[in-house]
Amino acid sequence: MLSYIINFSIRNKFIVLLFTTFIIGFGLYSLSQIPIGAVPDVTNNQVQVITTSRNLSTQDMEQFITYPVELEMANLPGVVEIRSVSKFGLSVVTIVFEDDMGTFLPRQLIAEKIKSASEKIPENFGTPEMGPITTGLGEIFQYILDVRPEFKDKYNAEELRTIQDWIVKRQLSGIPGVVEVNTWGGFLKQYEVAINTEKLNAMNITVHDIFKALEMNNSVSGGGYIEKVNQAFFYSWRRSCFLFERHQ
Repeated sequence: MLSYIINFSIRNKFIVLLFTTFIIGFGLYSLSQIPIGAVPDVTNNQVQVITTSRNLSTQDMEQFITYPVELEMANLPGVVEIRSVSKFGLSVVTIVFEDDMGTFLPRQLIAEKIKSASEKIPENFGTPEMGPITTGLGEIFQYILDVRPEFKDKYNAEELRTIQDWIVKRQLSGIPGVVEVNTWGGFLKQYEVAINTEKLNAMNITVHDIFKALEMNNSVSGGGYIEKVNQAFFYSWRRSCFLFERHQ
């Protein structure tokens, strides 16, 4: 058989040359069409439902959040496996679907079930949300924000974190194919209200009144203005804050 192939190749050199050229061309075309990644994602077709809570223990997270979410997702079509992890203040339920269901159909089915699962979770315990369309193998790049030595005194860890959250992260999120940008490190900018209980009691003010005032002060409402003769009263974005302007 081998001798016959060698003799045929010697007698039909032009045919062998055409066949070899066709194989090379088809191979180059196939190579250009195959999606190649540095770290190929071999994860199965799964969707995660993540719920966070501030002060629930692991047992409470399992009883009041993880179990209701699992119960709602159990009867979805195409479900292969459901597994979950409950920690202090964190519940992660992973639903694995059949591969032929695609990416978006399982997320649509889960989005319909999340609302009914939220109704079974006690109020203020947490709100379940779907994770991004990516897995741990989808991480493609890690970077750090640093400053030159001559600007070390100008930017501290808190300011770098603010730049990351409000500038860099938003610009990267607009790049096609980027699903999520996670942030680690730095100091998150926050404001603290120190309560003097003795003064509150003297003025007959409760802690609930403080929380309500802070919530009202940080609420957002539509802006507008009211004209009256030669004056205009502008209503700002923050509640109960007027700007007075007089027309000349």
